[in-house]
Amino acid sequence: MDNKQFCFIICCNNPIFLEECLLYIRQLYIPDGYSIDLITISEAESMAEGYQAGMEASNAKYKIYLHQDVFILNRSFLHDTLQIFLKNPAVGMLGMVGTKKLPESAIMWESKNRIGALRSCTLNTVDDFFDIPMKADVWHPETVEAVDGLLMMTQYDVNWRQDLFHGWDFYDVSQSFEFRRAGYQVAVPYQQAPWVLHDCGFLNLAGYQTARDIFVKEYHGEF
Repeated sequence: MDNKQFCFIICCNNPIFLEECLLYIRQLYIPDGYSIDLITISEAESMAEGYQAGMEASNAKYKIYLHQDVFILNRSFLHDTLQIFLKNPAVGMLGMVGTKKLPESAIMWESKNRIGALRSCTLNTVDDFFDIPMKADVWHPETVEAVDGLLMMTQYDVNWRQDLFHGWDFYDVSQSFEFRRAGYQVAVPYQQAPWVLHDCGFLNLAGYQTARDIFVKEYHGEF
């Protein structure tokens, strides 16, 4: 394990989105003594399968799993997240948006306990700070039950549930619960302004209900 390397792992199917994502990555400040690597997965059968392959292919301690349509705006992102992990060894995974409590439906975006910050672009560009205000303390993130998969950064490796999730939904909430099962905390950092932009367009929810049913069956009683 290379304790001084960051690896960006991206499942991609659109070269235009990917190139813009990489443009933002190339502009990030890299902490002294650290290096970055990049793994792109272009023919994954599912997000969980692609991310598992990327995880196994990387020797980096710090892995950033992100969508091809996510652009990192905070040029100090690597420095800030590194300091959070160094100061909080119990935190296994960070996300930009999460929920303090998953609702009974298991659908994070139906929660009234969402936390974090996100600049999103559909028809308009909007900054959203969600339901729960955060303390202005970057180095002590808020623990959550689950984070959204638009960007998930880890300092420990936990296997993705590719045995359960064969599509593009609920892999993120599942991975949050797998980290918690492994004894780690999942957290969202304070962001005075959103650290990322998600150019998400319109959602494709084919297979969503099937994935939700699988999640509820597997993690029943844990939320």
